Amino acid sequence: MAHSLQAKKRVRQNIKRNLRNSSARSTLRTLIKRVRTAIAEENYDLAQKELQTATKYLDKKAHSGLIHANKAARHKSRLNAAVKALAPQPATDSADE
Repeated sequence: MAHSLQAKKRVRQNIKRNLRNSSARSTLRTLIKRVRTAIAEENYDLAQKELQTATKYLDKKAHSGLIHANKAARHKSRLNAAVKALAPQPATDSADE
């Protein structure tokens, strides 16, 4: 148990920050799951939209120090690659040959 005023204040601050960080981490995981769900459903347009939202949030949280910048970059890269794999392929005309 904290005895000094400074230690008691630090405990209060840690509790507040823990709640805020837990909420932000949960939101982050939810946004990533939304992208993965859209990919699993093979819905390219929705996946692209969700990827944009998740990417923006990942960047914000990496900047604020909630997650490491490399972790945010890794998530963005893998999600982007998965969404790009869903992209409709341009039709090739075999009649031209």
